[in-house]
Amino acid sequence: MSKETGNEPFEEMRRLLFSSVIADALDACGYRDQILRHDIRPLYPDAVVVGRALTVLSVDVYEIPEEPYKLELEAVDALKPGDVLVAQTNGTTRSSLWGELLSTAAEVRGARGAVIDGFTRDTQAICAMGFPVFVRGIAPYDSKGRSDVIAYDVPIECGGVKVCPGDLVFGDYDGVVAIPRAAEEQVLKAAFEKAAGEKEVKEALENGMSATAAFQKYGIL
Repeated sequence: MSKETGNEPFEEMRRLLFSSVIADALDACGYRDQILRHDIRPLYPDAVVVGRALTVLSVDVYEIPEEPYKLELEAVDALKPGDVLVAQTNGTTRSSLWGELLSTAAEVRGARGAVIDGFTRDTQAICAMGFPVFVRGIAPYDSKGRSDVIAYDVPIECGGVKVCPGDLVFGDYDGVVAIPRAAEEQVLKAAFEKAAGEKEVKEALENGMSATAAFQKYGIL
């Protein structure tokens, strides 16, 4: 899948896959530590995010910078169709990196959502927009003078998982997974195959097959 063409099957992934089946595919391909920490949660239950990571690194600061928000705004303006903004805030609980206006700017640029290892604000407005945002918490703090973006489009660790620019990110109500760029073809093939297999198993169970027999026949759980 090419980042440049924009012809990526994100809607097919959104329609047919879910985070747990991708996590199983990652496991099967030898990538067993690609699930972001459990408390990075969607702002609303049916939020689904899928796209390529544009990464952001933010740190705590203790005075207002000369140019507040400078690199944060640059990062949002750099978003392309199909991107997901993925941010590491180094665990801060004293500011919110994200909000309604940044969600609006990101959505207009074709971004498919944001995953923030930190806080957001303007929550009800973001939910009303239907823009998929996954965060660790909610607070009304402004980030100005409390945290500042120091780099973007660089490797980061988000939710305990290394995420590089261009990696695939998928999140739903169960959680968020990151697919390394080098493994995505192998992982997605395995994920689509397992999703199809799980559909068969579900139908067999609905028709009365025992769980043991279904596992013996299909090898899927």
